[in-house]
Amino acid sequence: MRITGISTHVVGTPWRNLTYVQVHTDEGLTGVGETRMLGHTDALLGYLHEAKTNHILGSDPFAVEDLVKRMKYGDYGRAGEIVMSGIAVIEMACWDIKGKALGVPVWQLLGGKVTDKVKAYANGWYTTERTPEAYHKAAQGVMERGYRALKIDPFGTGHFELDHEQSLYAVSLIEAVRDAIGPDAELMLEMHGRFSPATAVRLAKELAPFKPAWLEEPVPPENLKALEKVAAKVDMPVATGERIHDRIEFRELFESQAVDIIQPDVGHIGGIWETRKLAATAETHYMLVAPHNVGGPVLTAASLQVGFTAPNFKILEHFNDFADAEIKKVIKGAPQVNPEDGCFHLSHEPGLGVELDVDAAAEFPQQQARFDLWADGWEQRKPKGTV
Repeated sequence: MRITGISTHVVGTPWRNLTYVQVHTDEGLTGVGETRMLGHTDALLGYLHEAKTNHILGSDPFAVEDLVKRMKYGDYGRAGEIVMSGIAVIEMACWDIKGKALGVPVWQLLGGKVTDKVKAYANGWYTTERTPEAYHKAAQGVMERGYRALKIDPFGTGHFELDHEQSLYAVSLIEAVRDAIGPDAELMLEMHGRFSPATAVRLAKELAPFKPAWLEEPVPPENLKALEKVAAKVDMPVATGERIHDRIEFRELFESQAVDIIQPDVGHIGGIWETRKLAATAETHYMLVAPHNVGGPVLTAASLQVGFTAPNFKILEHFNDFADAEIKKVIKGAPQVNPEDGCFHLSHEPGLGVELDVDAAAEFPQQQARFDLWADGWEQRKPKGTV
């Protein structure tokens, strides 16, 4: 079997463009991959156009390791976010093809299942007025859908510092959310790399009474010493990793023991097998894995293949029940959270278990998507200039 071509389809919303890539073969099988770029969608498409000729066409989709090696190192320049995301979408599609050809789900090819279900946590649910009352109501809605966990960044446009008044308001938002979801649900606290170590530590201590399940990206990701400083002074698990694009770059993070939960994005770190390798290394350091997942149903399905096979997999992020949920219709067989237990359940469908509906995807053309964490109202994920 050989790869004969690729086709790209961008599904657009005002705050995110989702890039779907189909890989076609000479035996009629087609696989699909997905990633979500932040402001670099056209760059990704440009890279894939070149990589198609240089590396992809004529390749054996079963030889995933070889194709990834050639795409990552064959152009000599150091691979960053764009190249690793391009690798990811092709790699996912190859696993999809392999599973379909063999008639088994991808998780079966990664060593088999260790669990029948993966817990989900909701994100994108607080696209409402930024008040305790509105957040309380929205959080109740999440629980009513069956979720047992959710994540929130309550810090507005905070950057390095957060003054006393803004800090009190952030605390009031978290207090309202915890009251709405009860004591047993998990509440993940997101900082989006906003703060200096001192500010992150102070805020973590002020929010500790509400029992956050983790403290995510408290400081910008480039300075590991700053993260170590935070980890040494807080009494809750620290999570990070979505902005690391090569599993090799996790090495110092593992050595530092400054993090308890790693959050690779399957769509940015080279795909399913790269993430599974990373999860194995995390396991040797007694760390959990909870992938960043701001993509659509294909990226969710790809992340779940790792989740069903990794003993140290904690939970999976899920946006697609809340932020622009209508895009789910572009995928047949989209993974769904079971409202009875707040989990994704094992699928036995071959490959990734999903199919791209090209006609439905065409209903959501690429947009000038913009997501600015430093702008007022960013959490509402609306087009710039709207109310």
